[in-house]
Amino acid sequence: MIKSVWSFWVLSVVGAASLSAQHLRRFCDASYFCNYSAMALDAIPSGLTDDITGLNLASNAIEQVSKMDLKFAVNLRTLLLHSNRIQTINDDAFRFLVKLEHLDLSKNNLTHLSPSWFSHLSSLRQLNIKGNKYSHLGGTPLFSDLQKLRFLYLGNDAYFSTLRKQDFEGISILEELEIEAQSLRQYEQGSLKSIGHIDHIILNVHSPHTLIQITHDITNSVVCFELRNIQSLNSSYLRQFSLGSAAVQKVILRNVVLSDYSAGEIALILSGLSQLHELEVVDSRFTGVGNLKELQGLHSAGTLEVITVRNLTSDLFFSVTDFSTVRHLLDKIVRLTFENTKVFMVPCELSKSFHSLEYLDFSVNLLQDLTMDFSFCMNSFPKLRTLNISQNTLSDLGNVATRLAHLVNFTTLDASRNNFNRMPKSCTWPQSLKFLNISGCKINSLTTCIPQSLEVLDVSSNNLNYFRLSLPQLRELYITNNKLTTLPDATFISSVQLMVVRENKLVDFSEEQLGKFVQLEMLDACTNSFSCSCQFLSFVQSGEGISKVLVGWPENYICDSPSTVKGKQVQVAQLSLTECHRTLVVFLICILMLVMLMVVAILCYKLHAIWYMKMTWAWLQAKRKPRRDLNKEICYDAFVSYSEHDSGWVENVMVQELEQANPPFKLCLHKRDFMPGKWIVDNIIDSIEKSYKTLFVLSKHFVQSEWCKYELDFSHFRLFDENNDAAVLILLEPIQEQTIPKRFCKLRRLMNTKTYLEWPRDDNQQQIFWFNLRTALKS
Repeated sequence: MIKSVWSFWVLSVVGAASLSAQHLRRFCDASYFCNYSAMALDAIPSGLTDDITGLNLASNAIEQVSKMDLKFAVNLRTLLLHSNRIQTINDDAFRFLVKLEHLDLSKNNLTHLSPSWFSHLSSLRQLNIKGNKYSHLGGTPLFSDLQKLRFLYLGNDAYFSTLRKQDFEGISILEELEIEAQSLRQYEQGSLKSIGHIDHIILNVHSPHTLIQITHDITNSVVCFELRNIQSLNSSYLRQFSLGSAAVQKVILRNVVLSDYSAGEIALILSGLSQLHELEVVDSRFTGVGNLKELQGLHSAGTLEVITVRNLTSDLFFSVTDFSTVRHLLDKIVRLTFENTKVFMVPCELSKSFHSLEYLDFSVNLLQDLTMDFSFCMNSFPKLRTLNISQNTLSDLGNVATRLAHLVNFTTLDASRNNFNRMPKSCTWPQSLKFLNISGCKINSLTTCIPQSLEVLDVSSNNLNYFRLSLPQLRELYITNNKLTTLPDATFISSVQLMVVRENKLVDFSEEQLGKFVQLEMLDACTNSFSCSCQFLSFVQSGEGISKVLVGWPENYICDSPSTVKGKQVQVAQLSLTECHRTLVVFLICILMLVMLMVVAILCYKLHAIWYMKMTWAWLQAKRKPRRDLNKEICYDAFVSYSEHDSGWVENVMVQELEQANPPFKLCLHKRDFMPGKWIVDNIIDSIEKSYKTLFVLSKHFVQSEWCKYELDFSHFRLFDENNDAAVLILLEPIQEQTIPKRFCKLRRLMNTKTYLEWPRDDNQQQIFWFNLRTALKS
């Protein structure tokens, strides 16, 4: 009994684990990185297995990490637990995660940190413990066992107040270190000195005294120094601030407030850095007017070559001067970026001072056609090679070309997202221009203003319906998001190697079109409205090497028409035979219909279908007439039906014999008694109805006569409709049964069931014939 209970428990546990694992895998990708972020979890999911390599549990409501939560996730390499409510972590919670490389515990509620959490994480390279509630890093070294640690982010904005020498023991090299310590008050001198090399340090420290202490410790170890969130730089603080003269190569000021004085003081400090190469000011505010008198005595900017200013606001924008006080310091600047800083003009004399400038970025500013004349006057920026003036308020591309024409080394221009909706027919460009970007400029058509020297052209996001420019040296063409319905003509761009025509109205492209691009290596035609014709499908599905040329093939090439394949990938779309060979199918249908008509015609002829149709129509007409009244006046003793070929015998022999007999018989002959102007069918029907008998003079000619056939058939109608014995048959000459057409089935039946009179050739027998005929007519 105990054994059974134990077995049942084991099976239950195994089954539950299996179900849990199946549930977990629904949120995992092919590499077993599982994403459970923002799912309101209050605990780490159970059932984690050793095949999981990444686990994202960010933005949940987890409060603790227990010993068993991650025990079986031994192959975990990334663990993201930021933005939860974690207060406690078991000392052995990460014990089995020896392969873990990235651990993020930021933005939780940890009030103390334990070295035992990290003691077994021998592979850890990146650790983020920012945004918690601890005030210090613990009583014992926290990171001493993390020999592979290269990225470290620590501190918080309200509680972190103490840094000691022991805190960084065991760390000798870091690629990036961020210290968020707005409330840092105690810094033990030398705490950061133990780290021999730091590629990039980010300091968010408000205390000037503490910041000065830190900078003294890292002077010889930091390559990139970044200072964040400094709202006040007073003179006493700046005089004490020093980065020495050794290792720092790049300085970043992010979210700082600069005045004329502080900007000048910082420039003096930076001039003392013998290896400084780059200065970057981002998301900051300038409260001055550009009067940097402190720099007039400075003879050189040292080794500084790159200046980047992004998202700088100016409180006194309309009062800012021409920065003439710093002209003598611009000689060695090679790269200059002023992005989103409301620059509307560079004074001509100032632009002439950039003797070494090769790269200039004035994107997202207020440059206009008029101010371009001053900013790029003659002899300005003599060595300029690359210019970015995207997203300004320029409208005259010809004027831009003219302003830059004097630049002999100029190769690259980005003038995208301006308003060049109209383009002049010709422009004067620098002869060295190779790369031109005029995307997003509302251009309706391109002209020969575009220089033929170009190797790369981007005209994406315009209103172009076609591309017919002759650019013999062009290697790359970007024409995304326009209105093209067909590929550009290869005759004009024969050297192109890369062509991007995404998001147009491209219907298709043929083997012949692509064949003309002899140097084409890549074609990106994704997201177009392809009309999947048979010819197009045949080419792209069977073309050799098409997959090597088309970028994004096959998943981004979708049929838009016809409706039978709309929404399907071009690679797998299949059309029916009628859609692919419509002309052939129509031709075959016509041939088949012609053959069928011929067959029907032959059958109609052989089976006398036309005669049957005529008789059917006549029968219907007869049926519409009222049924004959038996008491109706009878005018004739007999209606005579005969062939015109037998009229001589009928009229000269039979009529004479019967109408002159005693008593005489009154006969109805169509030649004599039919009412003129009346439809012949009605005459036949009326004559038969007004006669006691219908006398058929049968001969070979009779069965070939069309009207005799009608008369015989109408007599059949009377015979069968009225059940009388009105038909009298005279066989004028012998008729073989096989000569009687099959449609005369009633005649055959009459001849087989009814006695007929045969005209004798012997004169002695003729009197008997006449006697029998008179007797038949009287009966």
